[in-house]
Amino acid sequence: IGAMLTATTLGAWWYMGYEARAMNLTGVCRCLGMKMGAPDASPWALAELAPLFFMWSEMMIAMMLPSAAPMILLFGAINRQRQLAERPYVPAAIFAAGYLASWALFSAPIALLQWALHAVALLSPRMTTRSSLLAAIILISAGLFQFTPWKRACLHRCQNPLGFLMTQWREGRGGAFTMGLIHGTYCVGCCWLLMALLFVTGVMNLWWIGAITAFVLLEKLLRQTLWFSSGTGALLVGWGIWLLAKR
Repeated sequence: IGAMLTATTLGAWWYMGYEARAMNLTGVCRCLGMKMGAPDASPWALAELAPLFFMWSEMMIAMMLPSAAPMILLFGAINRQRQLAERPYVPAAIFAAGYLASWALFSAPIALLQWALHAVALLSPRMTTRSSLLAAIILISAGLFQFTPWKRACLHRCQNPLGFLMTQWREGRGGAFTMGLIHGTYCVGCCWLLMALLFVTGVMNLWWIGAITAFVLLEKLLRQTLWFSSGTGALLVGWGIWLLAKR
């Protein structure tokens, strides 16, 4: 299971790096065939939503699968014990598929948002917002979200794999997929506004994608550390206020 998670994550990061390099050189995503970052990029047709959705889904695999590894490994360990005891068991890949399905569902509206921002010329060739006001709104919103009960409730469930499995356990392959989908939904609820930060820093900016990935992983691993989430929220709010002050 660990090898599966590692290979999938590394493959997603390799593909993302491949596309980012293509955009830096030509402004075109080679595998998607889209003019995304080119200065003379024309408006996208509705058909471009499909490759945008694919791009965001692949990014979510690269960014979120590492933080889901403890939950998936624990699920696999439990089913390994069930297998040894000759009880019904389910491959961990089914749970992981449910988890990733939740992020695929998230990728649809955020791809639509990127398409809409491009349509009204609010994205630069580097795929960052051209509007300092919009950037400030995203930053302040993401920062304030770190203090909300919604954020803390979702984060608590993501930080406690054993508690989640004890309260949400379902039998069978369908049950495993549903459990993965529920767990992924909590993760989406915890991190969705953090993903919107990419419109401020660059949708294909690998440094910032890596920074957000590391933050999400640490936020889930560092339990009972409210200061970490709150401190980051304060920094984001301060960054947004600074952008507003510069206008």
